[in-house]
Order: sequence, then C-alpha cells, then structure tokens
Amino acid sequence: MTDTAPIFVLGKKVRLLQPENGFRTSLDSVLLAAACPAKEGARILDMGAGVGGAAFCLLWRVENTHVTGVEIQEDYAEMACENIALNAMQGRAEFITADITSYQSDKPFDHVMCNPPYLEAGKHTPSPYEDKEIAIGHAEKEISVKDWIDAGYRAVKSGGSLTLIHRADMTDKIITGLGKRFGAVEIIPLYPKQGQAARRVIIRAIKDRKSPAKLHAGLILHNEDGQYSQSADAILRDGAAIE
Repeated sequence: MTDTAPIFVLGKKVRLLQPENGFRTSLDSVLLAAACPAKEGARILDMGAGVGGAAFCLLWRVENTHVTGVEIQEDYAEMACENIALNAMQGRAEFITADITSYQSDKPFDHVMCNPPYLEAGKHTPSPYEDKEIAIGHAEKEISVKDWIDAGYRAVKSGGSLTLIHRADMTDKIITGLGKRFGAVEIIPLYPKQGQAARRVIIRAIKDRKSPAKLHAGLILHNEDGQYSQSADAILRDGAAIE
C-alpha cells in the first residue's frame, strides 16, 4: 500500500495519511465522530477504524478522551498509528489489528462508534483493489450489520452508547439488530439537499436503556448551489457536534 501526502479534514484541524488506492476517508467519518456523545474523560472504541478518520475528529472535538481503534487490515492500522504523531495525539489513541467479531477488551468502553461496510459480500461489483473491497463490502467474509452491533454490545458498558452511520435503506435491519438490548434509539437522517430522500442515517442507542425511540428532523448537507449548508459546515469544518 502506498500512502500519499496527508489530506485534511475539519477545516485542516486533522491531518490523515491514507492509502493511495484503498478506501478513502469521507465526510461520513467526520459525521460519525460528530454524532458520538462522548464527554471529557471517556474511553471510546472505534470499530473498523481505518486510518483513524473518525477517531482523530472525535479526539480533536472532545478533550481528555481516549480512542482505541480496531482495524482488520494491518496496513490501515499501521497508517493510523502514524497519524497519531501527525495529529499530536500521543497517549490519546491506539490502533489494533483485529477482527471486530473476535476483539475483546479487558474493560468495557464508555462509547462505541462504527462505520460498517455499506455493501454486503457477493451483492455488488467488487473493487479491483482488495483493501478497498474489504472496507466497502467485507470482500468474501460473511459478516452482517448485526455482527457489528453484536460486537458493539459486547464492548460497551451498560448505559454506554453505540453510534453508527450507514445507508438509510439499512435502518430497518439496524433497528432489528439492536433488538431489546439497546434503547433510547435516535435516528438522524442525512439529506443530500432539501427535498431529497436521505441516503445516509446516523443511529445512536444506549445499552440496557428502555426509553422510547426518537426520530430527528435530520441534517441537510448541501444547499441548492452544492455548497455545504450552514449546519453541515459547522460540523464538517468547525468540529461542531451533532446533538
């Protein structure tokens, strides 16, 4: 894997080395980090961390936090470790090469966040780049969104949160996967423009909580001229949280 010059996110507040031909850090990582309800002092697990896009955005936004990133591809995890120094986050982040379905921590996390692959194995035209194929569609590995939720459930403490971003048409499968193990479920649609159907959705839930679900008005990402909306700009450039 060949890395390139660092890219910048959060209005150049975060710098990331990333693979030349593999999965590229997108605004989804920034939105995921903005939606994680972590506060100062929290320990966060980033499942499928890639090169640390979501992790470093969260660390920049919330002081005195620590993120452990679990990434199945060793090259990505190594690059994420390089990004620790690039962002002066020594002591606040670590990245481990592991499969999220078998990863175990000695201590449960306060929060878990993840950006699971959006495509199921065998149901899309594969990328010619193996690294990218694994990132977007699990390659040949049979793993579902429920497997990601199960892993999050095992890793997070009772009363802790699970936050994930996915395709909007996967909302029903995500809610089913959460089951009765999570409550206080929040559904936050992400609309490309005013009047267009949501393509992405952020879902937050609390382990062992029984509170009812809440459907948010959602976030419109772009104005008619294609520029970011004021709300999206505050998140993507200034590091604002998605409440």
